[in-house]
Parts: sequence; structure tokens; C-alpha cells
Amino acid sequence: MRAKVEAALAQIRPALLADGGDVQLVDVNEGVVTVKLAGACAGCPMATITLRHGIERLLKEQVPEVKEVVAI
Repeated sequence: MRAKVEAALAQIRPALLADGGDVQLVDVNEGVVTVKLAGACAGCPMATITLRHGIERLLKEQVPEVKEVVAI
């Protein structure tokens, strides 16, 4: 499952990098994916929207086992 999550994150990473941000996979445990937002994403007021409507949506579409995405 970790490999599938990493592949899905690789698809969204170029969009984040274009805005000066990035996402790093920290852990995958029982359907909960833990990520760390980096760069411009780390302090952005829109980070929650990016996390929920961008990253989490994509991961759930591509990896049905994903139940939730949490940022640390």
C-alpha cells in the first residue's frame, strides 16, 4: 500500500512544487496516511484545503484502502 501512496503523491507533487511547496510521506498505517507539508505549503493558510481537497481526494481515488490523510 505504501508504494501505491508514494506513486499517487508523485502525481500531485509537480503542482505543489510549482507553487513552492512539497509533500513528504511519513507513514502509512491501517489506512491512515501521515504526510508532512514542506516549503510554501508548511505555512500556507490554504494548506488544509490542499490537504483535504487535493491530496486526500487523489489518494482515496487511486488507493481505495486510504481512509484518512493527516498532516504533521
